[in-house]
Amino acid sequence: MSMLALLATGPSGALAASPAVAEIFAEHNAFVWRALSHLGVDRVDLEDALQEVFVVVHRRLSEYREEQKLRAWLYAISMRVARDFRRKRMRRREQLTATPPDSARDASQLENVANRQAVELAQRLLQALPENQRAVFLLYEVEQMPMSEVAEALKCPLHTAYSRLKKARERVLALAERAQRKGDV
Repeated sequence: MSMLALLATGPSGALAASPAVAEIFAEHNAFVWRALSHLGVDRVDLEDALQEVFVVVHRRLSEYREEQKLRAWLYAISMRVARDFRRKRMRRREQLTATPPDSARDASQLENVANRQAVELAQRLLQALPENQRAVFLLYEVEQMPMSEVAEALKCPLHTAYSRLKKARERVLALAERAQRKGDV
């Protein structure tokens, strides 16, 4: 069942009055997907985590206050869902993968190795950051949210958010330089 279909129907299958959630989903699902990915949700779990975020949005939309920034509210929900998915992953015994291990690669995939390595390095650099610094860095630098919204999403003072961003930038640069010296780039 598609996400929109799930949001549009209630538990009995009857249509639920939720055009606002469908609208939020249509406008912000890519943002939530990226946030979940950056928050450490495995690629194989992203779809389920995305669905879980919007199920929470559906349940809690009546609690949303207009003075809140919507993306900040969605990010806060995403953080909690990602935390739960990371905890579940730690309890798993099997190792899930997005593709079978013995898949063949065609020529076009081989041409993109450098790009994939750069993305993997960026992900490793981000994962090396403490969670509070990574969240500020991703929201401000990647998602380009205003720092006031970042602080609201993370429920911290504005100056604390700026401090975390400064530390995150310094750490990312230091780790990138170290990786370059080691030849990981």
